[in-house]
Amino acid sequence: MAGGCRCGAVRYTVSVEETPPIYCCHCLICQTGSGSAFAMQAMVAEEALQASGPIEAYRLTALSGAEAAHMVCGTCHTRLWNVNSARPGLAILRAGTLDASDTLVPRAHIWTRRKQPWIVIADDVPQYPENAPVAELAALLFPR
Repeated sequence: MAGGCRCGAVRYTVSVEETPPIYCCHCLICQTGSGSAFAMQAMVAEEALQASGPIEAYRLTALSGAEAAHMVCGTCHTRLWNVNSARPGLAILRAGTLDASDTLVPRAHIWTRRKQPWIVIADDVPQYPENAPVAELAALLFPR
């Protein structure tokens, strides 16, 4: 799978056999960080992600105390993915930056108590008022 930033200066590939499952987060941090109603995200192994171009890391300490790095295009500042010391080896990819983002269907929505009132989520898609329990979200995203 391939993707990139808005201006095209950064391109990336994700070495996976199938489209990674995605979820949508409606928390206020994701709304502010995306400038939109929610963030559409995919969990991928950090080692599966290869990128080229002017990538900059915006580093911060998350509310949990974990160290996070948000990778952005150094030219247009599109946020592409982030890594977090609480999840070693895992990258959270901004799924809207995938070339085939129009084919993605979320498997879950989290932090729905903060969602915009005009967002309507399909009844058959699991919703969580705040964070989903880790094991439950993992089972939805990566069913056996």
